[in-house]
This record gives sequence, structure tokens and C-alpha cells, in this order.
Amino acid sequence: MSANTPSSEDEAIAALRREYRYGTLSEVEVSGDPLIQFQRWFAEAEQSMVLDHNAMALATAWEGEPSVRTVLLKGVDETGLRWFTDRRSEKGHALTANPRAELLFHWRELDRQVRIRGRVVELSSDQSDGYFYSRPLGSQLAAATSHQSYPIADRAALEARYQELAAAHTETAPRPSDWGGYCLQPSQFEFWQGREGRLHDRLQYRLHERLWSIQRLQP
Repeated sequence: MSANTPSSEDEAIAALRREYRYGTLSEVEVSGDPLIQFQRWFAEAEQSMVLDHNAMALATAWEGEPSVRTVLLKGVDETGLRWFTDRRSEKGHALTANPRAELLFHWRELDRQVRIRGRVVELSSDQSDGYFYSRPLGSQLAAATSHQSYPIADRAALEARYQELAAAHTETAPRPSDWGGYCLQPSQFEFWQGREGRLHDRLQYRLHERLWSIQRLQP
């Protein structure tokens, strides 16, 4: 079989498809403020019991290399969208070098996606403390145990470090100085609604001189 001849597995993957019939997205129905529109959709995802509806893909770029991973939204308001992580991680290094990113929410049960692009800033120590100490002790210990994205000899070494910390800290664990929050300050939103026949709806908001404009994009 030549390299250009599709395998049966490729053909099976290529044949995967379904119709999108759950909703529409119209310029006359959406809010002129993309944050309000996002909060509407977020609430609808929660009401529809979308599993992990606060999960979002975080895309960064560093030294010309793109990188993407899933993180959890932990707050949203007029200042932006917030999450927390180890700043020594790959994403932390990427955001230090290039403090711009894009977030993607995919709510498959509603055939919806939201892309949000903008500048990223670090949250204060007080904000990071506030969230860190609101977490269960086990989550605090895990964050204090892990030097995220760095190699370790084996699972046993990781668990041994965790048990050592757990024995020393039975009520709260110390927040690592490099563990903290980020906030993406949006300059662009795109709302995507799947439609029948692949003629999907896409509305893009762009910020210019503190005013948002809306335009429809072709699917």
C-alpha cells in the first residue's frame, strides 16, 4: 500500500460525522458585551450538566513552539479569566517569555465552542493564597509536592515526597512561592455554534479603543 493510499483505519476515521442540531447563534440575540455572552453560555453549560464545564484548553507559544494543555477556570469577571498553576511549569515559562495566550472552551453536549485571546498577567500573592487555602488539604499537598513539568525518577519518589509533607502538615500545606494565579485579559472572543450541514455560526468580538465590535465569520 502506497503512502497516499488510505488505510481502513483512516477511512473509518474520515467517515466519522454527525449532524449539529442543538442551537443557533444570531447577531440580534447575543449581548453586545462578550463577557456577558460568555457568562450566559457558561451558565447554560452548567445547567445542562456538561461535565467539567469549566475545563479550558490553554494555548501558549514560546521560542516559536506552540503548546496546549487543559486547565480549569477558577474565576471570571470584567478583569478577565483566572486559573492557577505552578509557574515553574512549561506553561509558566511560556507565559513569562510571551505573556499572550488563547483559551478554548468546548461544550460538546451543546455543540458550542468559545475561543478567547488576550494578554496574560500574574495574580497577586494575596489572590494566590486566597485560592490555594480554599482547596482541600490533599490538593494543597499535591501542589507542594510537585515540581510541575520536571522529570522525577519514578512514581514511588513522588509518593514518598507527598507522604513526607502530609506527615508534617496535617491542617494546611505551605503554598510554594512559585505556585500562583494568572488572568487572561481578553481582546478577542469567538463564539461557535454547530449547525446542520456544517454551515456553522461563528461570531467574533474584537476590542478596539475599549469598544467591542461584532462580525460574522464564515464557517
